[in-house]
Amino acid sequence: MTEPTTALQEQVSALGPFFTFETHAAGSELVSPWRRLSEVARVESGVLEERVAAVRATLAAGGGRPAEAVELRVAASVAHLGLVARVVSPLLGLAALRGLPSRPPTLDDLRWHSGLGGAFALSLPRETIAAVATDDAVATDDAGAGAAGALLEGPVRDLVEAVAAFSVSRHILWGNVASAVNGATAGIVSAAPALARPARSAALLMLRHPQLRDAHTLDPRNGRFRRRSCCLIYRAAPDAAGAVCGDCVLVRR
Repeated sequence: MTEPTTALQEQVSALGPFFTFETHAAGSELVSPWRRLSEVARVESGVLEERVAAVRATLAAGGGRPAEAVELRVAASVAHLGLVARVVSPLLGLAALRGLPSRPPTLDDLRWHSGLGGAFALSLPRETIAAVATDDAVATDDAGAGAAGALLEGPVRDLVEAVAAFSVSRHILWGNVASAVNGATAGIVSAAPALARPARSAALLMLRHPQLRDAHTLDPRNGRFRRRSCCLIYRAAPDAAGAVCGDCVLVRR
């Protein structure tokens, strides 16, 4: 690993737990406990089903109830939000520092090992980081919009389609994506205020993409973000009376 690549990895990872990542050589042999993230999107693997079940049990335990008391689609939506936030965050961190990768990694390129209760371990192809570190990245212009589109139409869409099979509407799932983009941006601004402008510019490239354009609103007066859907987590509480997230469409203005 070259020094610029190491430095960039450390800078992104310093932004917070959801930005932290390790690296591997593209196409290299898997070494336990690492697995390809693409297995989440393959129905036959059963990995997503297991993760949703685990999230369901955790949500239910928080209210002192059996897992069956939480709707499956609620657990699936919450699991999806965590997955997509983990994928988007380090790439937005790279974008804030150097620009969006011109060729974002696919789910098959990404590696992970599972964990609940926080950010799971994630590994990105070393070549992706090296390309960004050596200026093979795109700025916030038309080329940047193309790179943002490739990310959203590639690994992000794959996760959306996989979770949609759990009877979660795509309107909710794309709202989760918009929320993840906004959340990652807020995390960058909080950890490194000097990166606020490039982080917000990169986020706008994603939020203006057709898939996310109707999934949120941005107040032109103060830039406040609000999604146009709900991740459904409030329904995990007894009597579906849980709190909603700060960016939720259900929050009273």
